Amino acid sequence: MSQRLSRLLDRCLGILLFILVWELLPRSGIVSQAYLSPPSAVLQSIWELASSGLLFKHLEASLYRSLSGLLLAIFTGVSLGLLMGWFARFESMVDPLLQLFRQTSALALFPVFILFFGIGELSKVAIIFWASFWPILLSTISGVKQVDKLLIDSARSMGASQLFLFYKVVLPAASPSIFTGIRLAGAYCVTALVAAEMIGAHSGLGFLTLNSQEIFQIPSMYAGILLLAVVGLLLNLVLALIERRFTRWRKGLSHNA
Repeated sequence: MSQRLSRLLDRCLGILLFILVWELLPRSGIVSQAYLSPPSAVLQSIWELASSGLLFKHLEASLYRSLSGLLLAIFTGVSLGLLMGWFARFESMVDPLLQLFRQTSALALFPVFILFFGIGELSKVAIIFWASFWPILLSTISGVKQVDKLLIDSARSMGASQLFLFYKVVLPAASPSIFTGIRLAGAYCVTALVAAEMIGAHSGLGFLTLNSQEIFQIPSMYAGILLLAVVGLLLNLVLALIERRFTRWRKGLSHNA
């Protein structure tokens, strides 16, 4: 317990030192406040945005876009990854096409998404989906292929059906790798969100950041950047908690070992 507390204090100390240096640099004139707003001014800007109701409007728009794209990527990536990892013939048919698409940047495809889906919400969700899809797919395929053959052969020797084998052996064994891909996708999701909201958007944290820079409201710009970082951290925390919930059996294995 004391070791955990010490580690937590060390982390808090590092953050506090960073905030202190950040506050002192513009306040002392070493860096002009026209380029770097102190954290106190950034927090004041966040408070003003919250008081006016704009903050919740931007947050709602960003969360809707990011979660819609991420959830769609999870459903599609896990489903297709399980099929490709389990059925070798299916993978050999689909893999060349997916390898071609995988090399195409989500940002490069943004004009295509706009042509097909317009400049509304659908094109923004599409670019977030595209960026989030690939780490989930590749991690799922890898997780299925790395399942211990001994587990599969043991279940088959006891008369397990293909359906039972898939849901009770392969899926749980591949779940750590799947969740690794999902957490990576969570980070890519926030990155793609910024790019999506910087083009053709009128709300969202990415729009707030770019628009504040254009009208030279620097504290609001840093407020948008800070809020995007917080959203990314919270999303990763939620995904980590979900992963812990679905992979509790790993703790039992580590204790037995």
